[in-house]
Amino acid sequence: MRMEDCLFCKIIKGEVPSQKVYEDEEILAFKDIHPAAPIHILVIPKKHIDSLAQMQAEDEEMIGKIYHVINQIAEEQGFKENGYRVIVNCGKDGGQEVMHLHFHLLAGKSLGEKIVG
Repeated sequence: MRMEDCLFCKIIKGEVPSQKVYEDEEILAFKDIHPAAPIHILVIPKKHIDSLAQMQAEDEEMIGKIYHVINQIAEEQGFKENGYRVIVNCGKDGGQEVMHLHFHLLAGKSLGEKIVG
C-alpha cells in the first residue's frame, strides 16, 4: 500500500477526523470508530510501517515507547488497575485490516476467556 492511500496516514495528517486520546511527535492514539469493547483505542506510530512484520531495528525504541504510552493512557483513563488487552494483528491472515502498524487497546469490561498465557 502506498502511504498516500493509507487511512491512518490520512488521520495523522488531519485529512480524516479522529477522536484523539494522545499525540506526540512519534505516536498518535485515537478512539476506534467500530469499538470491540467499551474502551477501544488505536495506538499507532506516525511513521508508516505496514505491519509488525515490516518493523526494522531502528523502530525498536519507538515500539517500546508505544507500550509506555499505552500504560499512560490506561492510567489517565482510569482502567490501568482493572486491566486491559493489547492486540496487534499482523498481515492479512492475522486479521490486519489497515496496513499501518497499530495496537488495539481494549478495556472497560471483562474481556472473557484468556486467549493465551
